[in-house]
Amino acid sequence: MNTAQVGSMAEGSVIHARNLRKQYGRTVAVRDISFDIPKGRIVGLVGPNGAGKTSVLKALLGLAGFSGELSVLGLHPLHDRDELMKNIAFIADVATLPKWIRVRELVRLMAAVHPMFSVSECQQYLAETKIGPDDKVKSLSKGMIVQLHLALVMAIDAKVLVLDEPTLGLDIMFRKRFYQHLLEEYFDGERTIIITTHQIEEVEHILSDLIFIRDGEIVLHSDMDSVQQRYAEVMVSAEQLAAARALGPLHERKVFGRHVLLFENVERERLAQLGELHTPSVADLFVAVMTNGNNAAAAASAQTGATA
Repeated sequence: MNTAQVGSMAEGSVIHARNLRKQYGRTVAVRDISFDIPKGRIVGLVGPNGAGKTSVLKALLGLAGFSGELSVLGLHPLHDRDELMKNIAFIADVATLPKWIRVRELVRLMAAVHPMFSVSECQQYLAETKIGPDDKVKSLSKGMIVQLHLALVMAIDAKVLVLDEPTLGLDIMFRKRFYQHLLEEYFDGERTIIITTHQIEEVEHILSDLIFIRDGEIVLHSDMDSVQQRYAEVMVSAEQLAAARALGPLHERKVFGRHVLLFENVERERLAQLGELHTPSVADLFVAVMTNGNNAAAAASAQTGATA
């Protein structure tokens, strides 16, 4: 089964990629992928470690070379990086701030170097934390440094916001507040946000689009409405298990002794006759798609070995 879907919306896309490829020596990190992301979308870029997520982000931000065609806001990320950085903001998974500087000095520095930075918005965000203006970075805990980093970047009026594990190291209360702030106060329907995270269950309610990447290839690219129409889970009893398996599930797991099978493009009315019907979570869908791909790869490898 080929689960890859590539958007065809090239005109008006904020991000446009065709045959994007990144290679480190003999290692291919990104394998000729193509996609478009229009403005006003919140996109979850999800994949296991080593899948190519970071390489894609670096290409988008002009931090690494690439082959193929890529434009962000109509600009070439490498050739037009100075202009691009005026309208794109990036939160990395590891916040690196000078340890000697005080918070108020850092805010003043940001205001001096970035034309789209808002001091008032940054101060408003910091007011929700325990960080004081006279605190030095070296005196802050790891979680507080992440909070400070978020406040600085979120105060930039950017057209594209890239979040790479933005809440790593934060407690669950602040993570929830951050995503609530992101959705209710930062996102205005015009900005485009790209999020990579392993805590996908915390962001799936705000996503408009999903991109799954595995081994440098896109294996799923879809808006959330289509995902909910395309995939369904059914919890079946032992008596209905054989009939359910006959429909060719994408994935199967056991929950409290009952079998949960995930299907793609199977009529819901038909599945409802077999048991309890549910819409799968993004996390369960991710496991299913990744596991299905690994099983297919293993089967192909075994077939190659058998015919060698």
